[in-house]
Amino acid sequence: MKTYRAGQFSILIFITTAALATGQQGSSLDYTQWRGAQRDGAASGFYEPKAWPDALTRLWKVGVGEGYATPLVVGDTVYTFTRRDGDEVVTALNARTGAERWRSAYAAPYTPSKPTVAHGSGPKATPLYHDDKLFTLGITGVVTSFDARTGARIWQTRPPAEPPFYSAASSPAAHQRLVFAHPGNYGPLTAFDADTGTTRWTTNGDGLYASPIVVEIEGVRQVVSVLQDSMIGVSPDEGSLLWRYPWKALGGSTTPLVHGDTIVLSGLDMGMTAIKPSRRDGVWTTETLWTTNAVSAFLSNPVIVDGTIYGLSHRASGQYFALDAGTGQVLWLGPPRQATNTAVVKSGHLLFLLNDDGELIVARASRSAFEPIKRYVVADSATWAQPAISGNRIFVKDAAALTLWTVSN
Repeated sequence: MKTYRAGQFSILIFITTAALATGQQGSSLDYTQWRGAQRDGAASGFYEPKAWPDALTRLWKVGVGEGYATPLVVGDTVYTFTRRDGDEVVTALNARTGAERWRSAYAAPYTPSKPTVAHGSGPKATPLYHDDKLFTLGITGVVTSFDARTGARIWQTRPPAEPPFYSAASSPAAHQRLVFAHPGNYGPLTAFDADTGTTRWTTNGDGLYASPIVVEIEGVRQVVSVLQDSMIGVSPDEGSLLWRYPWKALGGSTTPLVHGDTIVLSGLDMGMTAIKPSRRDGVWTTETLWTTNAVSAFLSNPVIVDGTIYGLSHRASGQYFALDAGTGQVLWLGPPRQATNTAVVKSGHLLFLLNDDGELIVARASRSAFEPIKRYVVADSATWAQPAISGNRIFVKDAAALTLWTVSN
């Protein structure tokens, strides 16, 4: 096993004893899946310092390979999913030191299509940590399960005859003993038995790039996912269709964003729309609550803080915005030409905006204007992956490395 170390460092990481001493799922500091523990873009257990430092403290930097998958943090372990030497690789690192604990790899031959060459051959879907297992969706649509304690491969689906033209980028989700993904070449939403990989059910309709979410609407648990021609809500246990909303965003769609019983979605040149699924006499229907064309999210997934949607619109060459989640009213638009992509994370009334050029902006969540607090440079190469914020630790994945930054209270 090859171990990477970042050298000596002189300060301690300020995190809770629970996160250091245990590896069990459920710690308030665990960052277990795409967009955080609740899949809503929230940091795990961050506390704002009394005064923001002029610079963040770098504790270590480790080469882990290429790809856009968000690192996961569980207890005192951080997991990465990357490409190295033609393999797709899951690596477990000591969160305090960056030292490698185990590495598990499988061959993943892949030649990117011409439109995707600039974004490389690394996996783009973030893994899922669930019941001491890791579940990944590789760039060719292969779903794999690993033992999170040892790295042993438990099961894996077969690669499709033809890989997805724009690569697979939909991160798995879970409910009880089922794992949900869009496998293969933009395959339909599929439920796998978490222990065996057996297919329990599939839906009709090909997938896209958005990741499914598991939510409760009107007291009914359901899996919500964006397809190539619609958004659907299905029963997690049987896969039966509850409702379908026409939505044809072939240029790409954000992960569905939930506000109460309302679902907000956006896509390339699609504006932003809020819908409300509801049922009467056992029959589900969907209603469009509002639509705005003032902003349109594409690669960047927004967050909701106190009834306000914050994000980056791809219009105006990258423009931060705030919308009222209840009405769609534009509250403010920031200056143009800010970023090609921004990974947005929320914590209380704070926003962390990691731009693709390695700049991290800390801003106040304000309904009146864009209010940046501090700006930090956290990488010297492109940062397309969502950061994992666990306590006052900020794990940043750049083109080929993972760096741990801390904020002292």
